Amino acid sequence: MGRTSGEQKPFKRVRFEALPDRPRLPHPYRDAPVEEVVVESPEFGSLRTKVVTYGAPGAPPLLLVHGLMTSSYSWRYLLEPLAADFRIYVPDLPGAGQTEAAPRRKHSATALAGFIGALQDRLGITGCAVIGNSLGGYLCLQRALLEPRSFSRIVVVHAPAIPQARLRALHLALKVPGVSWALARVVQRDPLRWAHRNVHYDETLKSLEEAREYGEPLSTKSGVQSFTRYLADSLDPAEMAKFVAELEDRRDRGRPFSAPVMLVYARQDPMVAPEIGPKLHALIPDAEFHWLEQSSHFAQVDSPMQLTKLAIEFLKT
Repeated sequence: MGRTSGEQKPFKRVRFEALPDRPRLPHPYRDAPVEEVVVESPEFGSLRTKVVTYGAPGAPPLLLVHGLMTSSYSWRYLLEPLAADFRIYVPDLPGAGQTEAAPRRKHSATALAGFIGALQDRLGITGCAVIGNSLGGYLCLQRALLEPRSFSRIVVVHAPAIPQARLRALHLALKVPGVSWALARVVQRDPLRWAHRNVHYDETLKSLEEAREYGEPLSTKSGVQSFTRYLADSLDPAEMAKFVAELEDRRDRGRPFSAPVMLVYARQDPMVAPEIGPKLHALIPDAEFHWLEQSSHFAQVDSPMQLTKLAIEFLKT
């Protein structure tokens, strides 16, 4: 499911004008039950938050946390296979999807980790298992450091987590007066085309449905301001450096991570350098580590069956 055909080259972008209205592979996301809960947190205040739920109410809870410039929609192909064993909770983070934006609030990784903790408390799932993709995986690790009882098991998929030169360059650029404003103007010229820039291993999985899901929040003033705050704050290299230093200290003291961790990275990832995976594994040596073949930054779209198999085996251990 989600693999390319023999004729489709990996990462070969489909023209926006050629996108179908609906994805070529069906999914249950549009029919999944949705809750709107008010999450109160010191970091973001009071936010109306969208949470997709799926699976039997009595099953063990599993939280899925999406990455930057996506939403709960990014998990559409994992809902059914994971719901066989878990009760799934899939929120939209602040300013993403249908969750309210708070552009005046600092969107640091620790602030967003605090929001995740407040959401867990609101849903009554503190201590659950979690899968986080990209920024979401980094936030889950940050949350576990802030509150060790947050998660029972953590699956991290393609998290950035370690500062790199291009992140430092981005952070410095966004500090220049007017750059964030100019970026917001560029994004809002055509938010759907901007969202289309997200890269899949198999670009034929894209659709206008996906572009609308990720692009429409960027069409509002508060949504695009929230997006630029994410870029400026959540990927702050200085905060990542502190995160790395804490992991180094724990490792050097022989302290295991607060919950079992599995790290999953694609060998071909145009968005987060693949070498970050082994570097993060060296910082959390007690974690499991797996490479994904023929996949991308969004493994839950390109290789959902591979990812589901790994995740269930780990989460049910």
